[in-house]
Amino acid sequence: MTVLEAATTTEGAGEVPSTPVDARGRVAELRDIKDRARSGPSEQATEAQHAKGKLTARERIGLLLDEGSFSEVEPLRRHRATGFGLEAKKPYTDGVVTGWGTVHGRTVFVYAHDFRIFGGALGEAHAQKIHKIMDMAIAAGAPLVSLNDGAGARIQEGVTALAGYGGIFQRNTRASGVIPQISVMLGPCAGGAAYSPALTDFVFMVRDTSQMFITGPDVVKAVTGEQISQNGLGGADVHAEVSGVCHFAYDDETTCLEEVRYLLSLLPQNNRETPPVVPTDDPADRRSDALLDLVPADGNRPYDMRKVIEEIVDDATFMEVHERWATNVIVALARMDGQVVGLIANQPQSLAGVLDIEASEKAARFVQMCDAFNIPLITLLDVPGFLPGVDQEHGGIIRHGAKLLYAYCNATVPRIQLILRKAYGGAYIVMDSRSVGADLSYAWPTNEIAVMGAEGAANVIFRRQINAADDPDAMRTRMVKEYKSELMHPYYAAERGLVDDVIDPAETREVLIRSLAMLRTKHADLPSRKHGNPPM
Repeated sequence: MTVLEAATTTEGAGEVPSTPVDARGRVAELRDIKDRARSGPSEQATEAQHAKGKLTARERIGLLLDEGSFSEVEPLRRHRATGFGLEAKKPYTDGVVTGWGTVHGRTVFVYAHDFRIFGGALGEAHAQKIHKIMDMAIAAGAPLVSLNDGAGARIQEGVTALAGYGGIFQRNTRASGVIPQISVMLGPCAGGAAYSPALTDFVFMVRDTSQMFITGPDVVKAVTGEQISQNGLGGADVHAEVSGVCHFAYDDETTCLEEVRYLLSLLPQNNRETPPVVPTDDPADRRSDALLDLVPADGNRPYDMRKVIEEIVDDATFMEVHERWATNVIVALARMDGQVVGLIANQPQSLAGVLDIEASEKAARFVQMCDAFNIPLITLLDVPGFLPGVDQEHGGIIRHGAKLLYAYCNATVPRIQLILRKAYGGAYIVMDSRSVGADLSYAWPTNEIAVMGAEGAANVIFRRQINAADDPDAMRTRMVKEYKSELMHPYYAAERGLVDDVIDPAETREVLIRSLAMLRTKHADLPSRKHGNPPM
């Protein structure tokens, strides 16, 4: 028996034809082996995967990449472990499919766990395949997408499996800010394995079929007595709404992978490039008269900031990130005149648009991502301040709010601030004010920039006069009007050079696009240093 025959008779490969004697026969034999390797361990395993509402690794890659573009790396790789029955089970791929292809014609690297083989568990050979494709992605300067569906470390291989995860984490960190990294959760991801997605730029999840947690429900019950399901502990909705681990959650794999393709179309290949430009029929100088009525002049009345964004971006289309977590701030990717921009905006419909711990973290992470990948930032302000409260102070709002401040101050991409209505106190400064480095600051005629709201300010400044007045309420009303007329009129900041211009809301799109065009050649250097020490 030849070495090739012996190698292909183990589980997962099937029977091998008699050894050919010429080159054509060898090629035919190789083709047969690869075909059976691609088909998976068995038809029953594939049916079991489909019965769970899940696609196979290769079906997922087929949906992600342009048709016919996938080039596989190491399809014949197998583990070398012995003991615990592993020597009799050596299927090709070792449970992970790796390679590269294209998305919208641009190179993308991918690895996909094959749950049909060892439950997608990671062993030494499995990890080495992932390490190799990650190294290739970094060297080529192209995005990396991981399609996760695995049961964690392969217990039978012991510490070598854990070392394999360490290699992945180290490469995730090395690639951070260099190439876009996207994790797509399509099955379980437990234990240390969950840290790799947490290190990447974006996490997608599918409801009901994907879960992420460090310790599973059984361990939680044993240690704390709490009883909870897998989805209740680490399902897509939990991570999209509560923990903030998940950026996007969808009902099915097909929709999820379509959205991954769309996200890739908004990102550059690496940190040395800019995102692709897409021609648009939406005129750059289009007026948006609807903006005159969308934002109420009364600062206490809420409105939907998403409708403002729709009016100013191309074709009213944007991709919101972390849509269901920390909803008092909106972060999104969109195009303006075909160019990709990052939008950070307060949402008056949720907690009046205040900044709190979670909103600060959400916005800071997004600012850092945009800055890393050369995406200009537009910040839309309508913020009454930071959320007051014992929980916020004890939870470290000072430290967490400083994350957003640090991210803006550290960003070197074009930065434009637009004040729609309220901009009070420290929140005004933190949301990319001129004083922290915004290139341009614009305001609508409805803007109110101040240390605090007029009523609060009047109560502090004129407390004695109000208390001594025969009619305190009337005196308070008069003092509020006086404070507004003196320090909060729409042109106060512009007169002092803290706002570059007060603009007609209907011309917002044109003004922003013209400003972005001017800033496209901006160059800014940071001080020479190993790295900063942000408030983690």
